[in-house]
Amino acid sequence: MHIAFLINSGYGMGGTIRTTYNLASKLAEQHDVEVVSVFRYRDRPFFDPGPGVRLRSLVDMRRHSPHYAGDDPQHALHARVFPDCDGRHPQYSALTDRRIGEYLAATEADVVIGTRPGLNAHIARQTRRGPARLGQEHLTLATHSARMKLMLRDTYPRLDAVTTVTEADARDYRRILRLPGVRVEALPNSVPAPQVGPADSSGKWVVAAGRLAPAKRYDVLIRAFAGVVAERPDWGLRIYGNGRERDGLRALIDELGLYNHVFLMGPAHPIEAEWAKGAIGAVTSSLESFGMTIVEAMRCGLPVVATDCPHGPGEIIRDGSDGLLVPTGDVPAVTGALLRLMNDDALRQRMGRTALAASARFDPAHVAARYEDLLTQLVNRRGATVHRARAALLSGAYAAKDALCARRIALQGGQA
Repeated sequence: MHIAFLINSGYGMGGTIRTTYNLASKLAEQHDVEVVSVFRYRDRPFFDPGPGVRLRSLVDMRRHSPHYAGDDPQHALHARVFPDCDGRHPQYSALTDRRIGEYLAATEADVVIGTRPGLNAHIARQTRRGPARLGQEHLTLATHSARMKLMLRDTYPRLDAVTTVTEADARDYRRILRLPGVRVEALPNSVPAPQVGPADSSGKWVVAAGRLAPAKRYDVLIRAFAGVVAERPDWGLRIYGNGRERDGLRALIDELGLYNHVFLMGPAHPIEAEWAKGAIGAVTSSLESFGMTIVEAMRCGLPVVATDCPHGPGEIIRDGSDGLLVPTGDVPAVTGALLRLMNDDALRQRMGRTALAASARFDPAHVAARYEDLLTQLVNRRGATVHRARAALLSGAYAAKDALCARRIALQGGQA
């Protein structure tokens, strides 16, 4: 199969880029795979797309490039195909509408995969007849605005399938949008095996990672760790990542007197070595579309304490087996779960081993095999549909020709 992914930018460092490359790289072992980046802002991609994956861009925004498109008059005009309910709309323009449309009208791909709602709308509206059309949801339906949901309900019936990263979100799509004829499947993000050995559980560090954003609720984790320190001052907390909450979190750490126990480490890439230095992973989000950092920690042999928030943690962690789930926003419950693992070395080590084994189900090879099965079915179904349509056209053409011949014969008989 020729598989094409359409992505906002393949040159940045977001989670959608990383998981797209994980999947594309594994599919490229058996298929012809390209990642089509709408924008190009850098000379080289931050993440390696992987061997066998072709990366191309449609709109070059590098000022030093001879193909710089920022001065194109069309780039000053608002996008009409890319929906204005998608938060990325200000980046898009009449130029992106045209170039994405030209690509989709000419692509030789057997299946085209969109990676955000606005691009899924392009695929639904502009892809030439023939390729299967798949739209990925990397966030959740619940987090979309009412205007976005109306756009999805209007546009997505032109897709062949929609994938979500959790079963809970797939149920929401089926129940709320009710897309006729569109297959809705839950296929998780993939996380490759780390290039470091698993944690040995001896380091007395709790590790957390991700954007320092309100939804991640690091304030809950920091307040919970104040309770931890009161009983186990020999443990520390490292939080990796950057974001707009950094100054507020720094102030909270100082206010609680935790400056010798809680550390804002900044971003780390690759992150695997930092997980492996820890003994427990922690996620205290109020919302997770999936929970990539949970899987990353588990793949490094860490049990994870996580809030049981919508939608992902409860589908990743098996409570009491490879990690612990606690109520969202419950500071004492987070404290208690962390202390339970800190105070029981055997339990922590056993859960870490179980987490390492259980997280293998998110390996790119397993996820890619599920995608391959879905894509094969979609391509075969689309091919059968096109074949039937062509047959109907030919049948209609033959019927019209027969009718014309019959009329001529009748006229000739009347003249005789």
